[in-house]
Amino acid sequence: MRNDGRKNNELRPIKFTRNFTKHALGSVLVEFGDTKVITTASVETKKPKWMDESDNRGWITAEYSLLPSATNIRCKREREKVSGRTQEIQRLIGRSMRACADLSKMPDLTITIDADVIQADGGTRTASICGGFIALSDAFKKLIEQGVLKENPIIEPIAAVSAGIVNGEVLLDLNYLEDSHAEADSNIILTKSGKVVDFQTTAEGNPFSKSTMLEIFDIAQGGINQIIDMYPQI
Repeated sequence: MRNDGRKNNELRPIKFTRNFTKHALGSVLVEFGDTKVITTASVETKKPKWMDESDNRGWITAEYSLLPSATNIRCKREREKVSGRTQEIQRLIGRSMRACADLSKMPDLTITIDADVIQADGGTRTASICGGFIALSDAFKKLIEQGVLKENPIIEPIAAVSAGIVNGEVLLDLNYLEDSHAEADSNIILTKSGKVVDFQTTAEGNPFSKSTMLEIFDIAQGGINQIIDMYPQI
């Protein structure tokens, strides 16, 4: 039995609160159990400086932040230097958002997904991706209503979830206590049709078998299908 009473393949309670902030075109408070993240989508009518003028695509990027009081011990704000962990997570969020959108349908636009963790209990990056997708989708819808975009760039929905091996068993959607004792840790991002955006799995101790890797994938895919079904109408 897991410490919170869930079955091995059971998600934590999940909630998406849209239009959570006033000014961003898309904003979502996403809750995976006790993990809470504010995700927003901000739009600029320009391309990144590094992008060639002849390139007609737009761009989607991301920034991630763990707020000081998000954990039981205060973490410092990353004002002078962004940590390697933060860089890794925000690049993952950005790649995930670009994987679900046709950038040629949003020319000369840059959309930044901001993910600010206000309470952390495991799975902050996967929660950020789920909330970020909804915020991005809402931003696209408003840009269409404003006449800025002609059609929706979203190709298909994506979602993310964590999984891992704890005490020899494969578990879905790890909370912090489970994650901190995991023998293997995974973050999986899939499209609605089951295509892989990212499958990151690391042994924290002993190596694991291919059959166990497939078991991790299957339990994650089941969870991702449930999460996408929970998404509000987009």
